[in-house]
Amino acid sequence: MSTTGASADPLAALGSLPGVAESVESVRRAVDRVYGHRIMRRRSNEITSEAALRGARGSAALSGADWALEEVRRRTDFSGEEEARTVGAALRLTAEAGQLLSIWRQSPLRVLARLHLVAAAGRSEEVGRPRQDGEPVDEPLIGLPLPDAEEVAARLEGLSQLIITGSQAPALVTAAVVHGELLALRPFGSHNGLVARAAERIVLVGSGLDPKSICPAEVGHAEQGRAAYVAALEGYASGTAEGMAAWIAHCGRAVELGVRESTAVCEALQRGAA
Repeated sequence: MSTTGASADPLAALGSLPGVAESVESVRRAVDRVYGHRIMRRRSNEITSEAALRGARGSAALSGADWALEEVRRRTDFSGEEEARTVGAALRLTAEAGQLLSIWRQSPLRVLARLHLVAAAGRSEEVGRPRQDGEPVDEPLIGLPLPDAEEVAARLEGLSQLIITGSQAPALVTAAVVHGELLALRPFGSHNGLVARAAERIVLVGSGLDPKSICPAEVGHAEQGRAAYVAALEGYASGTAEGMAAWIAHCGRAVELGVRESTAVCEALQRGAA
């Protein structure tokens, strides 16, 4: 992560980039609207469960397993072909993320290691630790230059310290930086995209912006498409003010699309209860 100038709170400094304040405000209004929906007073647990399923489906789609929602809902065995394993990993991560909220602010690196362990399901000795030089990375969607192990370690530590120290930055900004940094670094040998999107979810929920986890940004990332996702990430990786602002706006739009998805679920439940 880079910023346009030195700051004691570099995450907060990103909030002053052109267009970011507007994205933050637009996201907050959208989130407030869905939380104010009348069905949330009685059936919020159902909305949370449905958002988790749809978020996992969206995250898996971005990692190459673009299954229909009903297929994800129906399937019980995810141990077969590669796409099934990807969907299974996304579902496990979505379930696990909610258990790690209390640990995130004290030990984000421990949480990231746990997320990778859950995603990879212990398939190799490299699971749950950052990669070493010379170890391959299986992340075909992301074509950015791959940082070496020394840079990965340093930037992970810097990100960890930012989270532990805390910031005045809006939740959207912090979530976007965590997501973008993990994708740019690809610190693990596999499942980096799934882990990055799960970490974004943890920030959005743990910050209080989306405490019931009903605004699945993964849905919005998938809906905007892989090409837009990669282009926005390239902007983040450039470190320019314009590129960083574009990535944050892309993440904000993803949250808003996630809100739209859950609003539709609320409306469907309300019609069914009428």
